[in-house]
Parts: sequence; C-alpha cells; structure tokens
Amino acid sequence: MENVLENEVVAAKIQTLGAEIVSFKKKKTDDEYMWNGDSAYWSGHAPVLFPMVCAANEGKIKVDGKVYAIGNHGFARKSEFELIEANAGKAVYRLVADENTKKMYPFAFHLYATYTLADNQLKVVYQVENADEKEMYFQIGTHPGFYCPVDEKTKFEDYYLEFECNETLERLFMNDANVLIPNKTELILQDSKILPLTRELFSKGALVFKQVNSKKISLKCKTSSKTLTLLSDQLPYLGLWQAKDAEFVCIEPWHGIADVDGYTGEFKEKEQMVFLKSGEKFTCGYTLTID
Repeated sequence: MENVLENEVVAAKIQTLGAEIVSFKKKKTDDEYMWNGDSAYWSGHAPVLFPMVCAANEGKIKVDGKVYAIGNHGFARKSEFELIEANAGKAVYRLVADENTKKMYPFAFHLYATYTLADNQLKVVYQVENADEKEMYFQIGTHPGFYCPVDEKTKFEDYYLEFECNETLERLFMNDANVLIPNKTELILQDSKILPLTRELFSKGALVFKQVNSKKISLKCKTSSKTLTLLSDQLPYLGLWQAKDAEFVCIEPWHGIADVDGYTGEFKEKEQMVFLKSGEKFTCGYTLTID
C-alpha cells in the first residue's frame, strides 16, 4: 500500500513494504528524483537497512554463539510495516519483531520510520526501541537511489557530487558476496569538495567510505540548476553505488558496514554497532532537499 504526502511545493509516496520512499517530486516542474525501481537494473528505491548494513560473511551472524542466517542489508527492506499515523504532511510506519524476524535476529524491537514534508524537503527519521529484556545491538542505514540524469536534456557525466567540506576519500572494496576485501583500497578524492560522476567510477562495484566529514552531500549538474541535497544525522559511513548502465546513483549514509571476508566473530563485535539497554531508543535519519 502506498501513502501520499503533499504540500504546495513537493509530493512524496511511501509504501508500507519496507517503509520505502518510491517517489519524491517537485510539483512545479514534475521532476521525479527517486529511482523508479526498474528490476532490469535494481528493484529498490530507498530501502531501510536494518538490523545490519551490507552483508554478513556467508550470510550468517553469530549471537551468543548461535548462528542465524540473514540476508543482505537485513530484513526491514522486505518487511511489511504498519502505517500508524498519516496526514497530508506526515506518515509514521512501524515494524515490530515477531517469530519470523527472531529466526534471523533474536531480539525484540520496535523500528519506526517517520516521513515529514516541509516546503521543499522530505525529512526521514528512523527510531529503534529495545523492547527486549536484554541489551540489543544492531546496525542501521539507508540506500536511496536518485535519478541521474534528472533532466532528460542532460547526461550522467554532466553530474557531480558536492560535499559540504573538502574530503580525502579512500574507498574500500567489496567482493561479489558484498563483504569487504581485506587490505584493498583506492584513493578517490584528494582534498576536494567535488566528485565527478562517471560510469567508470562504479565499474568495480560500490564505493564504501569510512572517513567522511561532510554531513551534507549534493547531487548537482554542470549544465542545469536542478539540485538534490542529502543531509544525514547519526549515520557516519557512506556508500555510493550505481548498477551498470543505470540512470541513477545511490547516496547511502550508514551506521555500520559490511563484514570483512572471512569474519567469524560475534555480531556485537562488528564495526559501528549501536547498543541499547532494555527500553532505550536510538534515533538517526536524513533530509532530502530539492532546488
């Protein structure tokens, strides 16, 4: 089921499957910014990544010595959320742990995704509540894909990413199983705010970065004034991705990262985990702005 949010400037559609944004438009120009989910390239739009980011080694996590099979980016993206609040400018979705989720991740939790429109912005807030009697731990992130080119009069190579501050970015590499390749890196950006977008940039798969200082990243075009800006909160790592020859780019802020190939340790020992005691909550999210 889809729910529509709308004001005088923008409109958004969110579906209950995965609590996923499927459309974000500027009404005056009818420009669509979210990828359409064409399965020939990638069927997603903006999935919520929970309780892990990317992949676990051999598709398994270990909690207190017990092994659980779990899919890439966790299960929230393929779960049906409950719409618990909705009006023209705001929608709140909830996912509650059940017997199916506990077969993959043995904790009781409430995961909320709240979407709010304000002028030309869509604010996305994720909140995780520990509904268990014991401490829980997890990773969380998002995977929004944006049309690129946005304007049919432009081409992909006309676009670039502009960071909030100068960055020196060294990418990590993932293998075909979507786990990190040990000790393999490549310098992508040296003391600059501007990362030009080319097909070649994504020819070796997703770009994964740990050391990113900017909270704000803008998708801009050299020949058009249309701009999309993503501002992240409490999501310190970053992924960039494009399927081969697709007309989109994903800008993915994460609180977590993939396993290193061969990892066999406990889930709680992974990098960038969030720990919550019983009853505690963790909030993170991002804001999209279109100009």
